[in-house]
Amino acid sequence: MRFEVKAVKPAFGVTALVLEAASESDARAQAAAQGFAVLGVKARGAPLFGRERFPLLMFSQELIALLDAGLGLIEALQALAEKHQQPGAREVLQQVLSRLGEGRTLSDALEQSPGAFPRLYVATVRSSEKTGDLSNSLTRYIAYEVQMEALRAKLVTAMIYPAMLICVGGLVTVFLLGYVVPKFAAIYADIGREQPLPSRILMMFGGFLNEHGLLLAAAAVTIVVAVVQVAMNPQLRERAMLLIARVPALGERLRVVQFSRLYRTAGMLLRGGIPAVSALEMVGELLNAGMRPNLQQALREIREGKPLSGAMEANRLTSPVAVRMLRVGERTGDMGAMMERIAAFHEDEIARWVDRATRLFEPLLMVVIGLVIGIIVLALYMPIFELAGSLQ
Repeated sequence: MRFEVKAVKPAFGVTALVLEAASESDARAQAAAQGFAVLGVKARGAPLFGRERFPLLMFSQELIALLDAGLGLIEALQALAEKHQQPGAREVLQQVLSRLGEGRTLSDALEQSPGAFPRLYVATVRSSEKTGDLSNSLTRYIAYEVQMEALRAKLVTAMIYPAMLICVGGLVTVFLLGYVVPKFAAIYADIGREQPLPSRILMMFGGFLNEHGLLLAAAAVTIVVAVVQVAMNPQLRERAMLLIARVPALGERLRVVQFSRLYRTAGMLLRGGIPAVSALEMVGELLNAGMRPNLQQALREIREGKPLSGAMEANRLTSPVAVRMLRVGERTGDMGAMMERIAAFHEDEIARWVDRATRLFEPLLMVVIGLVIGIIVLALYMPIFELAGSLQ
């Protein structure tokens, strides 16, 4: 739960903090631990459409621009805190500034706000503190996020048109069964002739949908809400992904997506100066639950002296192309750049597969929807055709 804490501290004056805490007393304790004298605490409601997100990429780009313009870190952060229109973002930056004023490093200050600054971002900043090149480190992180967002966008874009076809086809089918079919059923009941078997089955479904429409609509809404809850709950989402991974065709493609994230992230961290073992430990949080034990075993083997390529291959964390490129990276000593090339190779592979699958799936989906609607219309008019034939 989020709490807004009004507090005062020497050299900072009165300030407002937004803290994640289990209770009001916990929020007071957190503020006191940071050296603030608490004046008041009140619970803060969540935004209407979920938690307000910190604009991390925009913040990073603006910070790079200010640093490259010659401003110091403190001065740049103060300028960004003053210009932000979002109250939540401004408060996060004020908290970072207060921690820097206590003598903490930037990475330690960012680490205290995990909701705004992910662990990978903190690790990138921490690596720059060793080299003194914060601007380039943030540039690498932005490039990494842009690549990952492009991959997500390709997958989402490929799903939009099929989803629209399914929705439109489903609505047309429901309209035919729930409204049109009952009208024809009443007409056929007045005629009194026995209907063909397909028509009787269709009338039965139409009557059931017409009589229990509200109940079925409530069930459909419940299913949609359940799917949304699964998508928003990390644990349920992981279980769903494990089930999908068991599907032969989709499971292998999901592994390729995981490989892309694994090598893209690890490569970015390695190029930032983070050791290979530490980089792979951080990457473990991005993998699904089914692959994490493999990565943990690979890390144990690497610590025991086994080559990284051999450990990754033995634990099924590589593809035939990736293991060869890892060996090249071990020979040249440029493992970070090589991992990013592996990620680019797998991202191209995913893009090609999505393109082929979309071109094949969309026509098949249209054919299926057309057949379903065609069968409904044919069964609807079969009694009329039989009646017309009997009158000849």
